[in-house]
Amino acid sequence: MPGTARPETAASAKTASRERDSGSQASGSYIYGIVPGDVELAPDVRGVGDPPGRVKLVRHGEIAALISEVDLDRPLGRPDDLVAHQRLLDDTAAEVPVLPLRFGAVVTSEKAVADELLEPYHDEFLSALNELEGRAEYVVKGRYVERVVIGEVLTENAEAARLREEIRGRPDEATWDARIRLGEVVGECVEAKRDTDTAALVDALAPHSVSIAVREPTHEQDAVHVAFLVEADREEEFERIVDEFADGWAERVTLRLLGPLAPYDFVMVGQQEEG
Repeated sequence: MPGTARPETAASAKTASRERDSGSQASGSYIYGIVPGDVELAPDVRGVGDPPGRVKLVRHGEIAALISEVDLDRPLGRPDDLVAHQRLLDDTAAEVPVLPLRFGAVVTSEKAVADELLEPYHDEFLSALNELEGRAEYVVKGRYVERVVIGEVLTENAEAARLREEIRGRPDEATWDARIRLGEVVGECVEAKRDTDTAALVDALAPHSVSIAVREPTHEQDAVHVAFLVEADREEEFERIVDEFADGWAERVTLRLLGPLAPYDFVMVGQQEEG
């Protein structure tokens, strides 16, 4: 598994903020990620901002940073900005290894990108990029079909079935405690099913993955949510197995495969918290 790169870039970010507040600097360099130094960009690549800024490279040694100029008077954080950030990184990851920076990383200048990020962490970044060569992240996300999973719980769990009969046809106020308990039982059963289904998926895909990260559920009906780092020459077999799960779970789980993506779950260039 690639080592997680977390350089301390908060100082440069704070500098940009102070100069913006004093009115002495109108723009800064927004950093998307780190790539090999021999990468070339098409001239029409665009990133965050309104209008979207032109993306370019700041090179140092054998690595480079993907950046674009941003207006420091315009706060970042619109959904369009996040989409642009991720789209650029994912499109890049489909072609070359990339180390993603967290959304919103801004420094004062291109010189600061080289001096405060690329130069001090050159060897660490280069090593991580070499480990990612020929690999990409894929995310398998599945959500239970609610009526099906609830039906499974009522069939398999005696307490849930009894509570369902107890509240059937009776007013809410007369069965309040039973309804609350039924919700708790269903939640516990769905969580257990999620653990079982996630384990089955991970066991099947582990031999075809370099590394695995089980994500937290984003919805109470989530069935699986797992990120995999996959070698390019194993992608076809990996996708075949995901398709088999999708077919086998077709009536109870809606399964999606996302990728190739930048390796957000396996290596992320971060920033320290201010303060």
